[in-house]
Amino acid sequence: MTGVSSRRRGRPPRTESADTRDRILTAAREEFSERGYEKTSVRGIAKAAGVDSALVHHYFGTKEKVFEAAVEVAFAPALKMRDEVLEGPVDDVGERMTRLLFGLWENPVTRTPLLAIVRSAVNNETAAAVFRRLVSAQLLRRIAGEVDAPDAELRVELAAAQLVGIAMLRYVIKVEPLASADMEQVIARVAPVVQGHLTGP
Repeated sequence: MTGVSSRRRGRPPRTESADTRDRILTAAREEFSERGYEKTSVRGIAKAAGVDSALVHHYFGTKEKVFEAAVEVAFAPALKMRDEVLEGPVDDVGERMTRLLFGLWENPVTRTPLLAIVRSAVNNETAAAVFRRLVSAQLLRRIAGEVDAPDAELRVELAAAQLVGIAMLRYVIKVEPLASADMEQVIARVAPVVQGHLTGP
């Protein structure tokens, strides 16, 4: 019949769907960052995104699934970092890992979603489980697979713990003088320790 769209009634166009989904994810990252996992609700995310709660459930289902999707998007730069860490001489892997991770924290665009992830994971076991699953499977294990040393997974986890601990003190808790220290100075002091974890005896 002419003049009538063949698109199924009630289903938004693909571009509209993608825009709506992205808007929900952006709102979710901001809500999780400001409120943490516990205090964030699907209704609050929907309100921040300017959509009905039913749309959030339609695209993602539960709050845990919204968080997982938001984490995956926010964590994408870190996953790309994995490949950069593994490129180049093994003697410089500690500095590359340190510089790239802190580069994500220093950038305001990537810092906000990282704060959302860390704050939520620290305060809620469900959020922590999502974070562990993504970090362990998609980042740490893949780096460990390229580390030619005994106890590779433990070495990578110790290196990551060093960096995450410093990030917590600098960006989340904001302990001085670390919070205001020059980043190049921090990298110069921390990179050899990370290198030792990855390639030392």
